Amino acid sequence: MKASQFFIRTLKEAPADAEIVSHKLMMRAGMIRKLGAGIYNYMPMGLKVIRKVEGIIREEMNRAGAVELLMPVVQPAELWQETGRWDKMGPELLRIKDRHDRDFLIQPTSEEVVTDIARHEIKSYKQLPVNFYQIQTKFRDERRPRFGIMRGREFCMKDAYSFDRDVEGMQVSYAKMFEAYTRIFKRLGLNFRAVNADNGAIGGTGSQEFHVIAETGEDAIAYCPTSDYAANIETAEALSLIANRAAPTQEVTLVPTPGQSKCEDLAKFLKLPLDKTVKSIVLAVDQEAGPQLFLLLVRGDHELNEVKASKVPGLTDFRFATEAEIIDYFGTPPGYLGPVKTKKPLTVVADRTVAQMSDFVCGANQEGHHLTGVNWGRDLPEPIIADLRNVIAGDASPDGKGTLEICRGIEVGHVFQLGTRYSESMNAVYLDEKGQSQPMVMGCYGIGVTRLLGAAIEQCFDDRGIMWPVSIAPFQVVLCPMGYDRSDMVREAADKLYQELTSAGIEVILDDRGERPGAMFADWELIGVPYRVVIGERGLKEGQLEFQARTDTEATNVPVAEVANKVIDSVKAKLAIN
Repeated sequence: MKASQFFIRTLKEAPADAEIVSHKLMMRAGMIRKLGAGIYNYMPMGLKVIRKVEGIIREEMNRAGAVELLMPVVQPAELWQETGRWDKMGPELLRIKDRHDRDFLIQPTSEEVVTDIARHEIKSYKQLPVNFYQIQTKFRDERRPRFGIMRGREFCMKDAYSFDRDVEGMQVSYAKMFEAYTRIFKRLGLNFRAVNADNGAIGGTGSQEFHVIAETGEDAIAYCPTSDYAANIETAEALSLIANRAAPTQEVTLVPTPGQSKCEDLAKFLKLPLDKTVKSIVLAVDQEAGPQLFLLLVRGDHELNEVKASKVPGLTDFRFATEAEIIDYFGTPPGYLGPVKTKKPLTVVADRTVAQMSDFVCGANQEGHHLTGVNWGRDLPEPIIADLRNVIAGDASPDGKGTLEICRGIEVGHVFQLGTRYSESMNAVYLDEKGQSQPMVMGCYGIGVTRLLGAAIEQCFDDRGIMWPVSIAPFQVVLCPMGYDRSDMVREAADKLYQELTSAGIEVILDDRGERPGAMFADWELIGVPYRVVIGERGLKEGQLEFQARTDTEATNVPVAEVANKVIDSVKAKLAIN
């Protein structure tokens, strides 16, 4: 394609509301334009990248045996009421009414609709397994949309849903999707990790996320450099840092600690290591008879992991207790709470490390006072023990093969083992060989198509602009002729090279706009085209053209007769999967 036939409009400065690199560069490169909060127009240059991403996803999904269909953006509320998610989902679910006052929603996901398809279309075990997928618009009414397309309200997503006869079959389908996702992200040319994850609002029995590694990532990932272990910090298992509990060496003592309501301040005040203190967090679960309170304990230098807390029996729908509730149960405001002799009985849950501590410091349930020398068994009953804390760098890897490190990642894919969560609530059943009715066992697999653009840029950029991987770049090579509109020699050489590359299947754009070299180069570096060939009269007279990869700091002179092969070989090498 020639640049004069395409739409190219770049900006020198990003809009003031663009906060992160990908948002700034996509706006400056003319790939997106904001229409409303969290809603964007995808301009021609950005749409080309989206179509490239979609193409790779489709090829690998089809290769894995999935079948494409298309489900509506607008869904009837009745289906979501069957599964209970109509009431359970929060304000992120955009609810609407039609002219007949019937309830509908703008889909954030399609478990209900695809299960409805399965229950009507699949009747026999002979029709299983099957995996349906779509690439479709989604909408989630984010409270505070930000970061451009990374946290927008409207976005494009690939979602797939497998239906199997039993758990073993579902696990086979899950493994196929995991392999397909691995191939997809390798083909996209991104540095990524697959990590164990929490199922969240989707439900199910197990899941893994795919993260593009980037310093600006919203998610923290715990991984072991010497093994395959990796998990979102929400689910990364935290082993006890104390192998065995030591015997008590101190007597429990009430110590005045005026104004020391935080563990960090308390440790300095008492001249003790922070890891000798215990932090108290009070959670509440609303019941008909009134709220039930839980006291969760983590070491003073650790942080409570709320996802793990929700896994504690009885805490699925927890909230943080109010100050009034805390005073009612402990007789003191927050800052001086502890598990010893609470005003009212409540359930005490200790993190694994806290459960092994001895002679520790905790609140005395008396304002301005703490207890030192506290020991389990002697001073208070043994607690319920659970994994409650976030892992930290240096923790032992749960697989026993090294220690953990922490990096940042951007979630771009998620695979779930749903089981019968939706098939049972919606009566999606099939007849087995014996004519018995059985629920279908489901898996769910999502990729954020438009989010991938932002994630790729967050990983691949420099101070000049975007550095697209070859597989998803809007164009693979740009020809930059010097004086295309003034020199017959340059124009003939540029057109000839353009035809050679196009005939070889290379996606090439010839910049015939007549721009000055500096402005021309700046545009294509900003847009992120992987390879550039500069064609000028002086070089042609010397039999040389300038070839430069976007990742190179300097151009290389290549004989005119060899330039086409140089470009073709470079592109093909980058497209090959290891």
